[in-house]
Amino acid sequence: MSKKLFLIIGAPGSGKTTDAELIAERHPHEVAHFSTGELLRAEVARGSELGKTIASYVDNGNLVPLNIVIDTIVNAIKSTDKEIILIDGFPRSVEQMKALDEILQKENDVKLVKVIEVVVSKEVAKDRVLGRARGADDNETVFNNRMKVYTDPLADIQKFYESKNLLHKINGERGIEEIVNEMDEYIQSQAN
Repeated sequence: MSKKLFLIIGAPGSGKTTDAELIAERHPHEVAHFSTGELLRAEVARGSELGKTIASYVDNGNLVPLNIVIDTIVNAIKSTDKEIILIDGFPRSVEQMKALDEILQKENDVKLVKVIEVVVSKEVAKDRVLGRARGADDNETVFNNRMKVYTDPLADIQKFYESKNLLHKINGERGIEEIVNEMDEYIQSQAN
């Protein structure tokens, strides 16, 4: 069985993690969902040396080094026995994108089916993030940094996946149910 991989990208506050979670809940036997942020936070919570290294980057809203993120993601993909895999919050840089692309070219049992971009304006993203402040990292300065980290490489990431005919955009400024229904239907239609 070849695993079918869908990457879900979007600005902080675009709702990408929630969307993917809800789709995985609808299809518990077929769909596995991994949030890059949650995978890294879980490592931090374990208090490992790796976790401490990750924390030093995350606390400032910066990108975690490439090899750590790639290892974390590849381990997650290999650890699941489900056919459809949703990973949100990845890739966040051109380097991550190219590294994943290289790995996938060597993997026969994992195929990248589509990259889904949940599109929201900066204003909507900011209102959502600062309105749900979870901790020290959700202040305006860090939000602006996270937004910049997301948008700087975005055009290159879009171009790369568009050239492979893999990019699909979804309007993220609607009710959650509408977005999830559209994304779910799209994923199911592409996975078959």
